[in-house]
Amino acid sequence: MTDPQVPPPYPDQPPPYQSQPYQPVPPEQVPYPGPPTGPTEHPSGPLPAQQPAAQTSPATPYGFDERGHVKRTKVSGVWIGLIAAAIVLILLIVFIAQNLDTVGLHFLGFYGKVSFGLALLVAAVAGVLVAAVPGTVRILQLRKALRRNVDRDVTGETKHP
Repeated sequence: MTDPQVPPPYPDQPPPYQSQPYQPVPPEQVPYPGPPTGPTEHPSGPLPAQQPAAQTSPATPYGFDERGHVKRTKVSGVWIGLIAAAIVLILLIVFIAQNLDTVGLHFLGFYGKVSFGLALLVAAVAGVLVAAVPGTVRILQLRKALRRNVDRDVTGETKHP
C-alpha cells in the first residue's frame, strides 16, 4: 500500500496504480523542440563551412539503376540460366523422342546400333567438350599471367612461379 501523503512522482499524471486508457497524441500537438542550440564552434576551433551536396537528380531508390530499371543481380542471372537450361532440356527430350529410329554406327572398328537422336546428342556433347577443354586451359593461362603481372607491378618482384 502506498502512503496517501506521498505525492505521485509526476504531479500532472495520476499515480501508477490508476490506469488510464491509451490516447494517441495528434502530430500537430507534439511540441517541436526547434533547431539544436549550443556552441557554434568546435572545441578545437571553428567548424568548416559545409557546402550543400549538389543534387542534379533525385536519388534513385534501392534496387534501381539511374534509368529507373531494376538492377540485375547474381541471383537473377542464375534464375535466368536455370530457365534457359530447362527450355534446352525440354527441346532435347522432344528431339530424342522424335528421332527414335535406330541407326548403325561404325567407329574405330566398333559397330553398334543406337537411336538417331541419341547419336546426335552424344556427338553434340562431344563437340562442346572439344571446344571447352582448350578454352578452359587458355583461361587458366591468362589468369596466371595476370596474377604474375599484378604481383610484379605491386612489389617489383615475381611471387608466383
